[in-house]
Amino acid sequence: MTSIDRVRHVLAKLQGAQWLPQLLTRLFVGYFFLETGWGKVHNIQGMTERFTDWGIPFPHFNAVLSGYTELIGGALVMMGLFTRLVSIPMIINMLVALISVKLKKVAGLDDFVELDEPLYALAFFWLIFSGAGRVSLDHLLLRLLGKKGADLPPAPQASFPPGGSHV
Repeated sequence: MTSIDRVRHVLAKLQGAQWLPQLLTRLFVGYFFLETGWGKVHNIQGMTERFTDWGIPFPHFNAVLSGYTELIGGALVMMGLFTRLVSIPMIINMLVALISVKLKKVAGLDDFVELDEPLYALAFFWLIFSGAGRVSLDHLLLRLLGKKGADLPPAPQASFPPGGSHV
């Protein structure tokens, strides 16, 4: 077995285990937002006051919207149910927090990369593209609905240069 064959073998094994980082990311990020959403929903008055202080328009409405987005979205992400769809409002929630509150305290790139919100938004962005994975209700639903290959097909392999010859 050549070195290239060994590398291909390892890459194939990693591709087959893609469900693991999808599951762990979903559980971690989903639980975090389930918990923060629970806290917001059970302290709407306090959240409304914070939203007012931050200058967010319609503070009561947006506090309720943000809290329930995180609570329900976190639960759905943990279960892997409608993962791609629910990741969109979760990203929007992070962008609103980032733009309305966090960026006011950012003096440069070093400050920005230390924020949590961009990391969470990137995790949801990744879940939009990767999906929930095999260990999810999304995967189970697709199988029950008779969809063959409930996961997305593997990405096509690019050859460089086109035609596959290496010059």
